[in-house]
Amino acid sequence: MFLSKLELLGFKSFATKTELTFNGGITSVVGPNGCGKTNVLDSIRWVLGEQRTSMLRSDSMENVIFNGSKQRKPLGMAEVTITIKNDKGLLPVDYSEVSITRRVFRSGEGEYFINRNQCRLKDIQDMLMDSGMAATASGGGYREVASDGGMFTFGSAQFEGSMGGRPLDQPIVGMGAT
Repeated sequence: MFLSKLELLGFKSFATKTELTFNGGITSVVGPNGCGKTNVLDSIRWVLGEQRTSMLRSDSMENVIFNGSKQRKPLGMAEVTITIKNDKGLLPVDYSEVSITRRVFRSGEGEYFINRNQCRLKDIQDMLMDSGMAATASGGGYREVASDGGMFTFGSAQFEGSMGGRPLDQPIVGMGAT
């Protein structure tokens, strides 16, 4: 089981439809400050059901919707879809590929989908419960999937940097081959 695709539309800084495809091997998200690396992490947390706006670096769910720029008008909706390869059947569904979609509208309404079929957040949580991808009750911010030696990890970690021995908070987005 591994993350194969992430699609974003209107989520934070992703005003236009953006698709990230993950193949076998290791994937790293790198770039300069302010380019949206942490927004990729936030989108994964969000689509998997994160309800705490503080974990999404936001004050309200409405703030995850692209708020406009000098060149673009604000959008009325944010949508993220994560596609997971389930060829080994680790998720309790009869599909070799599972897509989870979450939408939120400026009105505050939200929608959830599994393979384009509308569902409840609880249905997604129940499906992910034993996979290690479900939101943790402790709020630790880590979710892992491990299968046959491969691992996908995302979250925040502290590194001892060269800044006077103070911990340096850094987002981590990585994927190992399965």
